[in-house]
Amino acid sequence: MIEYIYHDLLFATGYLPYGLVVGIPLAAVLMWAVNRRNGDRKPAALLPVAVFGIYFAVMFVITFLSRESGSRKGVVDLELFSTWGINARNNAFVVENVLLFIPYGFFACLAFRWKKRLLCCGFLGACTSLGIECLQLITRRGYFQIDDILTNILGTLIGWGLFRLIFWRKQ
Repeated sequence: MIEYIYHDLLFATGYLPYGLVVGIPLAAVLMWAVNRRNGDRKPAALLPVAVFGIYFAVMFVITFLSRESGSRKGVVDLELFSTWGINARNNAFVVENVLLFIPYGFFACLAFRWKKRLLCCGFLGACTSLGIECLQLITRRGYFQIDDILTNILGTLIGWGLFRLIFWRKQ
């Protein structure tokens, strides 16, 4: 299983340049919007917003552009835990879904004050994951699986927990 995860992570790094091409303009728009909403903030205070925007774009590119459109049939799998335990490859996919959303939860807390609450951060992860799954179903670039949504939420919550662990004394 670890070998699959390692190879998949190496494969995903090939999409980093594309993610940066999309993420840098997205980061600029997010920084402008946050700065406009919250008044003038120092550039250093906007850096976490930029990092969040870039990571979001990289995540989007990895989940969509790493597969050809129409390469998957429009499968909807609503059975809980249907992907875990089948084989090492599927187990690797489950772990990778968690790993993909850990930085997402961490950077969301870092970038946006209102995401520092557990429920808000978890809700953001759930909405993002649901959006990804729906778009994958529509474009047939992936399968709509309830397990993916749950593991993505778990990853977001672990990211929130890491944020709280690192910054708990500053709160």
